[in-house]
Amino acid sequence: MSNIAIQRDNGNQPLPPARYTARDWDPFRAMRDLIRWEPFAELASSFGGLESSVFSPAFEVKETKEGFVFRADVPGVKDADLDVKLTQNRLSVSGKRESEKTEKGDTFYTTERSYGSFTRSFTLPEGVDADKIRAELKEGVLTLSIPKKPESQPKKITVTNK
Repeated sequence: MSNIAIQRDNGNQPLPPARYTARDWDPFRAMRDLIRWEPFAELASSFGGLESSVFSPAFEVKETKEGFVFRADVPGVKDADLDVKLTQNRLSVSGKRESEKTEKGDTFYTTERSYGSFTRSFTLPEGVDADKIRAELKEGVLTLSIPKKPESQPKKITVTNK
């Protein structure tokens, strides 16, 4: 189980600033936060009709000896609402998560879930086998398996001693 820190608001008193030591600072987390930063997200709630948060699934990309594996958290997205395309060496994943219908008289006390369309694009290196790409959606996780061509996989070269 992961540890989740929750700060609660004590009325109108400001929350104390977070205290991080140099040991706690993670440059990778800082870069991820910077990439996901949306400067106009706070303004969206001021304008009627704009959604306060945009649906942007988190991706995980890893390389193995056999190829590349992309995983994206897309809970609530149907397979019919996903579109995966490869154009030359550009992989594009797009989709949408529809908001749920509300009944007249429903009272929402908070809305933190995000809805809408998204598009993510990745540039793949040379040597991927475009004909054997597989996409699978299981339990809200999209998995793309992109194999490398056999000739682009590393080969073991034996060294002889003379």
